[in-house]
Amino acid sequence: MTRSLMSRNNLLICLFVFLGLLILSGCDQREGYIPGANEEAPEPAYGDTFIEASLGDASVLLPVISSDSASSSVNSQLYNGLVRYDKDFRIEGELAESWEISADDLTITFHLRKDVKWHDGTPFTSADVKFNYELYIDPNTPTSYAEAFKQVASVETPDPYTFVVHYDKPYAPALIRWGMPIHPRHLLEGEDVTKSPLGRHPIGTGPYKFKEWVTGEKIVLEANPDYFEGRPYIKRIVYRVIPDQTTQLLELLTGNLDLMNLTPLQYDRQTDTPAFRRLYRKYRYLGFSYTYLGYNLKRPMFQDRRVRQALSYAINKQEIIDGVLLGYGAIATVPYKTDTWTYNPDVPRYDYNPDKARELLAEAGWTDSDGDGILDKDGVAFSFTIVTNQGNDLRAKTGEIIQRRFKDIGVDVKLRIIEWATFLKEFINPSNFDATILGWSGGPEPDQYNIWHSSKTGPRELNFIGYKNPEVDELLDLGRRVFDQQKRKEYYDRFQYILAEDQPYTFLYFGESLPAVSSRIHGIEPAPAGIGYNFIRWFVPKNEQKYIR
Repeated sequence: MTRSLMSRNNLLICLFVFLGLLILSGCDQREGYIPGANEEAPEPAYGDTFIEASLGDASVLLPVISSDSASSSVNSQLYNGLVRYDKDFRIEGELAESWEISADDLTITFHLRKDVKWHDGTPFTSADVKFNYELYIDPNTPTSYAEAFKQVASVETPDPYTFVVHYDKPYAPALIRWGMPIHPRHLLEGEDVTKSPLGRHPIGTGPYKFKEWVTGEKIVLEANPDYFEGRPYIKRIVYRVIPDQTTQLLELLTGNLDLMNLTPLQYDRQTDTPAFRRLYRKYRYLGFSYTYLGYNLKRPMFQDRRVRQALSYAINKQEIIDGVLLGYGAIATVPYKTDTWTYNPDVPRYDYNPDKARELLAEAGWTDSDGDGILDKDGVAFSFTIVTNQGNDLRAKTGEIIQRRFKDIGVDVKLRIIEWATFLKEFINPSNFDATILGWSGGPEPDQYNIWHSSKTGPRELNFIGYKNPEVDELLDLGRRVFDQQKRKEYYDRFQYILAEDQPYTFLYFGESLPAVSSRIHGIEPAPAGIGYNFIRWFVPKNEQKYIR
């Protein structure tokens, strides 16, 4: 929901969020810095501490039951999947060194690495992968991510380093779905995963080991010296919980952070100084993450799609991009970015048109019967509350603009900003809200079953607005059953068209990622996947290291 810089983190966060992957479409710097240009490459060195800001604290460090980005960011350094995307979004092995797919596309045979150990020294084997599959499909496991594993007909472990997956019908996202983090069988088997001590003291196979968690303050990880891809250069990662971006910037300016995702204002104006450029390098890339206004469709006022269409017409998206993002973004009309094969340009659009908004609301029976400036229907005023999370100024300012535009058409809106953990627990997970401003991240795999299918509207599931459309259900199922891209596009084109008509969300904008990284960090190589895909190879030269212990 919020985003972390590291591409490795981003890729896993999006797997956690809806089993899709974050795309970062390109990377440059406004200052024109090109890594390696006109400078001598320093010698890689081990050591130092990397400090990153997080708007919220983690909830649990077990990927199967975590759905927030703060937890997922940490988990991405602790755990591995069988496969992952590389810097160019090609699928490559992680815990699996190779695999074969049968001619009928119904069986995948994974050959696992033999040099992997859990952080406690126990060897990783195919039994762990089998256990992981069983954990995700166990009805007693409160996870949002079971859907991909429910597509599996059966699994086999013919030996400790071979894992075979059988499907009874084609499943196009099958391979990348095995990028989900693997959990340790020897520590979780027979345990209630919700009560496991691993939720606070995790054991994974990843490049970093868990060291410390001070609730509401920080999480500390230490480099895994036995990591199968090589010991990470940076000795320690500290995730500092700083729930306000202004405070984060003050910490950055004083040199207390090595990474921060800047707001457009911070990127464009508050860090445009020679002093800042000496201390940090700024990067900029338009990702697949989009921000939306989602309507709780269980609320009577939002059940007429003319109302939702009217609210979309009442919002000036370009005004938000110009005023809030300072131009660092693009208008969203559907969940896919315009430069992807999935995108359908021929969907209904809702360009700013307050007169059309008033017309649709009148058709739906909303009029100002008492002349107080607020529309009403059957004696009930059109009034509701938009909730969003604390610490994200962009969402708060977006909400303020939407609030004003809705007032212009006679709709009374209150805006409520809520602390992250409370926001998830008391509002989003139980669908206890009228409308919300939030974001999702997408990627190369267009399957969005977990967000939009009507079977995913239960507690803690990702269709928390309660959207239900039988044709969308059918299209989402068809889209995942064929491998031919053109055929898949036909299904997803129709899916987007229906979403655009129904407007369960007002899709607002795709924002640019604007991270700043300490200039003492070397080894950063921008790629289509962003800048963090090779984090274990980032390093600080010996003469620039700040934290010796």
